Amino acid sequence: MQAYRLTMPRNAQPHGDSPAMTTQRKPVRIAALGDLHCTRNSVGKFQPLFSQVSESADMLLIAGDLTDTGLPEEARVLARELAALRVPAVAVFGNHDFESGRQEEVAHILADVGLTVLDGEACEIHGIGIAGVKGFCGGFGTAALGPWGEPTIKQFVHEAVNEALKLEASLARLRSSQQIVLLHYSPVRQTVEGEPPEIFSFVGSSRLEEPITRFPVSMVVHGHAHRGRHEGRTKNDVPVYNVSLPLLTRTFPDRAPFLVLEVTVDA
Repeated sequence: MQAYRLTMPRNAQPHGDSPAMTTQRKPVRIAALGDLHCTRNSVGKFQPLFSQVSESADMLLIAGDLTDTGLPEEARVLARELAALRVPAVAVFGNHDFESGRQEEVAHILADVGLTVLDGEACEIHGIGIAGVKGFCGGFGTAALGPWGEPTIKQFVHEAVNEALKLEASLARLRSSQQIVLLHYSPVRQTVEGEPPEIFSFVGSSRLEEPITRFPVSMVVHGHAHRGRHEGRTKNDVPVYNVSLPLLTRTFPDRAPFLVLEVTVDA
């Protein structure tokens, strides 16, 4: 695993009414990984990993593609694997989880074993607010696809805009001093570099970055780009971590394939 530390978010103000007042702070360790791609043949594959997460962190974030083809049978295997996890866990779905059109059933199976799956909602664990959506593709910056031309193109762009609006609504619900955005698709180009440039438009969207810059976000976690880079920054300097399991396995071959991201909160 790889450990990182974060303290006060960039756009948050220190607590207290005067310099003489002090607020006790405590560290919270957040494990993050994505792209499990659990199949019906994954029995026993993830239990050791989840046991290590439980020993190393206070919570777990899973950045999408929990299953390989979005089948309930795959979700049931993952649910049994999650029995080894002893800390709270929050996830978003990825594109693979939608493949079979049974994502609602998959969500129910995983919720029954205590996994919180966010899709425009928000939650708070150990004083840390988490806003989560799947996100969508469309590209970055001046190369982003615009809503012009055929109705199909406009519909495609609308999906990216809708996911960004869901993220904005999710962030608006949070009042925590530390706020984390959990995605599957990347909001910045940096963490997808390493993928073939021809598919950049299909691994993320800078439209997801826009709401992140308007709220006191401490960090962003995403997956999906298996061959990308594991760290980048938004235009207002919020750290972005690509925690795709294949990427972390290749980048840190001598460590368990998850990041531990440490933040401090009011005690």
